[in-house]
Amino acid sequence: MPSVVTLMARRDRLVEQVSDHLDFVIGSVSTKGFKYPAYNLTTKVGGKTRSRHIPKDMVPLVRRLTARHRKLKLLLQELAAVNWQLINQEVDLQHYGTI
Repeated sequence: MPSVVTLMARRDRLVEQVSDHLDFVIGSVSTKGFKYPAYNLTTKVGGKTRSRHIPKDMVPLVRRLTARHRKLKLLLQELAAVNWQLINQEVDLQHYGTI
C-alpha cells in the first residue's frame, strides 16, 4: 500500500486536475437528421431527456466541453479511491496507536 505522503501527493495532483476541468457541459451531441446539418445537446433532467439546439459553429466547443465532463467523472472516481485509501491508512494508524 502506498505511503500517506504518496497518497497525499496523488490527491493534490488529482484536485488540481479536477479544477482544470470545471468548464464542462453534461450531455451528448447528436444530429437532428440527415436532411440538413443541425445539432442538439441531449441530457437527462429530472429523469426526462431534454435537447437543446447547438449552432453549427459551436459544435466543436460543445464536444470539447462534453469530453471534459467525461474526464471529470473519471478524475472524481480516482480521487474518491485515493481518499478512501487515505481513510483506511488513518484508521490503521489510529488502530495501532501511532497517531
